[in-house]
Amino acid sequence: MHTSPHRNVILLGLAQLLAWGSTYYLPAMLALPMARDLGLSNGMVFAAFSWALIVSALLGPAAGWASDKFGGRAVLMFASGLLAAALALLSQAQGALQLFAAWSLIGAGMAAGLYEGAFATAVQFYGRDARGPITGITLLGGLASTVAWPASAWLEINMGWREACLAWAAVHLLINLPLYGFLRKPQAPQTAPESVAQESASAAHSPERFIELKPELSAAQQQRAALLLALIFALTWFISTAMAAHLPRLLQVQGIDLATALLLGSLIGPAQVAGRLLEYTVLRHQHPLLSARLAGAMHPLGAALFMLAGAPAGALFALLHGVGNGVLTIAKGVLPLVLFGPQGYALRQGLLMVPARFAQALAPLAFAVALDHWGGQALWLSTALGLICLGALLALPEPRPKR
Repeated sequence: MHTSPHRNVILLGLAQLLAWGSTYYLPAMLALPMARDLGLSNGMVFAAFSWALIVSALLGPAAGWASDKFGGRAVLMFASGLLAAALALLSQAQGALQLFAAWSLIGAGMAAGLYEGAFATAVQFYGRDARGPITGITLLGGLASTVAWPASAWLEINMGWREACLAWAAVHLLINLPLYGFLRKPQAPQTAPESVAQESASAAHSPERFIELKPELSAAQQQRAALLLALIFALTWFISTAMAAHLPRLLQVQGIDLATALLLGSLIGPAQVAGRLLEYTVLRHQHPLLSARLAGAMHPLGAALFMLAGAPAGALFALLHGVGNGVLTIAKGVLPLVLFGPQGYALRQGLLMVPARFAQALAPLAFAVALDHWGGQALWLSTALGLICLGALLALPEPRPKR
């Protein structure tokens, strides 16, 4: 039995909360004052952010290769130092050129320092037992916007956006870097022969032990599974980012007033955490593909009900979308592990996430255009994409345990 993963999960989860809060969730609070001070449009600042996501997509495979070669912990520590330097550079920006240069470095840090790096570290520490640790990491990381948005807003109001960037740079050096430094790989225990026999006998009867067995997929099945996973990740990132950027407006064009729209939007964060708690407790005893398929049905179901019933179903839509999105975040880390095993996990994850990062960069603009042209009917776009994602999840091959 492995050393308890709780300590490492807490360290990784807290660091991920701060890493997401100081990168992905930074523009929501600082873009407007940043644009005003630099004499740029708000759109230009968000264009720099989208460019960072593209850089992250391009460098993701290299970051994965480095995690496999040097260890996820070392890459996460490097990413913290890089993000600290990038945020310090951003705080000194005087125009568009320096703005894009800083966000380019932030994109490089995001490629190495967000969930993919943390998941790779968990897999290197716990192998096929990493499903629980990955879920725990996302539980804490899912609170990033809840913590970071008020923190960034307070820093900007009381000190200014430049000082806010410097404060987040200090967080990476003084908090995240030590958190990663405290990570320790569990020592593999000595297992008695009779214990091995008992585990082997019980493996076929325990759903939780199923994923610890070597998957038996043919080369053709592996190639098909990789293509399906890349499609699934791209669609889920597109939907998630589109909803994060446009949900209040989407609710308003459906006849919901602004105050209620903001209230319904605030339900998504807790719903994501609830979904991850469900995965950590009830669904952990089921095959991860079942969890992912149930989660994949949540957005299309909630959106269809909302489109048919109108404003009264707005809360149900927000909750179903949040729960599904929360569980699918875990699936991004767990499904490649289940289908392909831990060998080469980080590089494979980096390659699988390339289309997702491009979809993430495209989503805010594409869904804004859809809203402008179709109004509330734009929700059918995300519904259709969600159904394609569900179909791809159902088409994934299920690995069979070795007998």
